[in-house]
Amino acid sequence: MPLELIVLIAALVVAFIVFKALLNVVKTTFSTVIALVVIVVILSMFGITPEDLIREVTNLPQTLMRLFTQTKTQIGF
Repeated sequence: MPLELIVLIAALVVAFIVFKALLNVVKTTFSTVIALVVIVVILSMFGITPEDLIREVTNLPQTLMRLFTQTKTQIGF
């Protein structure tokens, strides 16, 4: 009987930890979605469509590399 009680308590603790981790993931996902929606709505007020935003995010590595090389040449490295 005591061994079964220990296993039951351990199972409850593991279930609680898994539930807590899942809850944290859901909260993080929800807050990220809310932030993205707010950003898209604000940008749409300025006439920027979600397609424009996706295009710029796709071109972000090239834009950052160009910015880095221009800054490097202006500094003189």
